[in-house]
Amino acid sequence: MVGSSNNVSTPRKGPKAANQRVDSPYTYQQTSRYFAQVAEGLETMSAGELSTLGATDVHMGYRGFFFHADRATLYRITYRSRFIQKIVAPLSFFDCHSTKYLYRRAKEIGWTELLRLDETFAIVSNVSNSTIRHSKYAALCVKDAIIDSFKEQFGRRPNIDTKQPDVWLNLHITKDRATIGLEVSGGSLHKRGYRIETHKAPIQETVAAAITDLSEWAGERPWVDPMCGSGTLLCEALMRYCQIPAGFLRRHFGFEALPDFDAQIWNVVKREADAALRPLPAGLIAGSDISAQAIDAARVNLAQLPYGSEVDLKQIDFRDIKSLENRTIVANPPHGLRMQKREGLDLFCKDLGDFLKQRCTGSTAYLYFGDRDLIKHIGLRTTWKRPLASGGVDGRLVKLELY
Repeated sequence: MVGSSNNVSTPRKGPKAANQRVDSPYTYQQTSRYFAQVAEGLETMSAGELSTLGATDVHMGYRGFFFHADRATLYRITYRSRFIQKIVAPLSFFDCHSTKYLYRRAKEIGWTELLRLDETFAIVSNVSNSTIRHSKYAALCVKDAIIDSFKEQFGRRPNIDTKQPDVWLNLHITKDRATIGLEVSGGSLHKRGYRIETHKAPIQETVAAAITDLSEWAGERPWVDPMCGSGTLLCEALMRYCQIPAGFLRRHFGFEALPDFDAQIWNVVKREADAALRPLPAGLIAGSDISAQAIDAARVNLAQLPYGSEVDLKQIDFRDIKSLENRTIVANPPHGLRMQKREGLDLFCKDLGDFLKQRCTGSTAYLYFGDRDLIKHIGLRTTWKRPLASGGVDGRLVKLELY
């Protein structure tokens, strides 16, 4: 079944509190300044994407970028960003030297404007170079402040859900400066929603998006992944060509919990992005794999996206493919670091190199190696190598011109 996205936003049901107000002086409201967390190796691409989507004053912070945005721009970035992991709206920013003071300042935040009693929440905490040393205990202090705020006003409290909460909160303390924020992304943006089935440790979606972007493919010739696994690269190539927003399958976003959330602005932003979708020409994107299970998984995942059923899939060992000439070839070959074994991979890469050299004339290949030692076994000269981390793996993307 092809996944779809509602044309209008679904409002959050019911009031958060009887005395809810919309003029609360949260830090983000005073500054229009937000923080985008990005993965290692995606900094340049993420900064460029932020600017393209309308962010201003983009500058580097720890593991990400600070930027300024109005509400329409914030919603647009959250909905369409393909490289950013999380976006945080700062609620309170203050000097902090003790957990007692952290609790006190956290309790001053208008939590009943941000949470309902029937909603769940979770706190992601990071502490470094500060008097407060323990991230989990710091998060516990904020959690207690939230719960006590509700108990004092309602006699009841919202629950915790560390896996799929309604509202994600973020605590960051560095050099005794604390920021408590709300994740407007509503959890990690790399979780697109299409990955229903998996097969042997698939690559992270944001990294797959970066690989497809670095290939500079724009549909000028067929794109193929001859070892597609569960189809993450295929899905990202489809989303790139068909201009499907990265958040297309998400039902809710964290920014809907903000007290100044404007459903009308959000609906305009969403309709504008969705109107840009374009169909996939027959035969433009194709994938294959030696595993029937992998092909089944790829088919299920692609079916979640518009035009996913138009992607050609075939079960075949790449060694048995007669030719892939004049193509853009993109693949994530298996590697020992990801598969927990190394046996036979040197020979596998040699066979892959021979296949590219002998049967892929006129094509350009982009191969991502989690284990950089395997690159030399391809036996082909690389045009360039780019560092690209994925799930803690310090990998390399290589470009090969096949004359």
